[in-house]
Amino acid sequence: MNITGNTILITGGGSGIGRGLAEAFHALGNHVIIAGRRKQALEATIAANPGMASVTLDIEDPASIRSFAAQLATDYPALNVVIHNAGIMRPENLLEQDDLADAEATIATNLLGPMRLTAALLPLLRKQPHSTLMTVSSGLAFVPMTPTPTYSATKAAIHSYTQSLRYQFRATTTEVLELIPPYVATELMGEGQAKDPRAMPLAEYLAEVMQILKTHPEATEICVERVKPLRFAAENGNFDAIFQGLNGVSH
Repeated sequence: MNITGNTILITGGGSGIGRGLAEAFHALGNHVIIAGRRKQALEATIAANPGMASVTLDIEDPASIRSFAAQLATDYPALNVVIHNAGIMRPENLLEQDDLADAEATIATNLLGPMRLTAALLPLLRKQPHSTLMTVSSGLAFVPMTPTPTYSATKAAIHSYTQSLRYQFRATTTEVLELIPPYVATELMGEGQAKDPRAMPLAEYLAEVMQILKTHPEATEICVERVKPLRFAAENGNFDAIFQGLNGVSH
């Protein structure tokens, strides 16, 4: 991926990793558009980063995605990078589940959202001399965290979907990347996560990601060192040990 000279859309760009990526790419001179449901968060990010743009988007709503894509094609015809960062993560007790509202919202946001937005924006991306689609999965795509089963499942699905997308696009000018974060200090699951000393500091994570993108433009999976034990648990033959450690399984 070329990290300069782009017009970049980042969903979930008003906070956490999305905002951090937006600010990092903005600082490199890219034209960055952030999207999300929370208008106040978007406006705060824009206020702190003059020249950045924002558009509200309900990633769960197919009609909203279609109108959003049409608006982008009109307002930002040079759009050539899409980073599917929007996501939600909710705990679920499967033993006491009386409805699937959290699971359905998670699937709509984390899996159907990127799939629908990719389909809606593909005609615009294919018009560019070169374009990039970046999905955001998780280390939990490879070793699930059992208190958040649907989140882990959607991230595993995004990884699989990204592999198929990359293969089908192999003869086109659209490259497909996957960002695979570890446990990062954001508010994805509330303020406690942002303050958790076990979480990778957000600034440290972003710095390592941008360094990888800068020094390894050929990389298709963006993995910081801290996520590699999860990403390669199966390949390294220690999946069971990693799973047990992650989920506090006692013998």
